[in-house]
Amino acid sequence: MNFIRAAKLGILLSLACVIFAAVAISPKRLCFDGGKNYTFFCGTSSADCHEITVSGKDAKSVKLALLNVCGEATVYENASAEQIIKKLNAKVIAKEELCGSVNYYCKANLPYAVELYGTEINLHVSEKNGSVKVGSPIIFGGY
Repeated sequence: MNFIRAAKLGILLSLACVIFAAVAISPKRLCFDGGKNYTFFCGTSSADCHEITVSGKDAKSVKLALLNVCGEATVYENASAEQIIKKLNAKVIAKEELCGSVNYYCKANLPYAVELYGTEINLHVSEKNGSVKVGSPIIFGGY
């Protein structure tokens, strides 16, 4: 009787450890929320990076299945760059105007980073034609 009880307790303890390990190693939260579509940049560098775009509502579950995620991006239709920067509590490092867009390169509490302008950048906000695209660490492929 004690052996069966110990075996059951051992199985429960093993399952608890597996669940804890799965939660501990699972990817962290998404960088952005509320976008209609969500893009993941996957690869080991920008040279071999490929994009996977999914519905914003499916982004959390899709991220669990992806390997080598090196960046994330989404587009907001009814927002301003200043609102996004404020919401993410970001510090603007550089600003440029190019081809009808205004680009902000920022530092925020986000997991991906690149060096740009001699400083670590992990948030790129681009405002163009009434919409805002945000990317971490930067928006790959332009906007």
